[in-house]
Amino acid sequence: MDLEFNSEADLYKRLKPALESKLDELKRNSYGYLKIEDIWNYLKDTKWLHSSNLSLNEMVSDILNCDNELVDDYFKQKISRVSRNVYFE
Repeated sequence: MDLEFNSEADLYKRLKPALESKLDELKRNSYGYLKIEDIWNYLKDTKWLHSSNLSLNEMVSDILNCDNELVDDYFKQKISRVSRNVYFE
């Protein structure tokens, strides 16, 4: 069965149950501040960046088996680039 997706958004919707499962695992392991978007962005920017013609089951496997610490490190690296300012009212 060959699945084709019209957009990245369609693919994301199809992978969302696996992403939610991984998020549950992250929450159980004290990474409660991470979001589904962080997992997606980590895999998209690292694992899948130079890949092509991945099957849906390969992507689900990548999601479920990605290292929790690497996702956390990716998130912390991204958040450190955000400028933080002190605001006074």
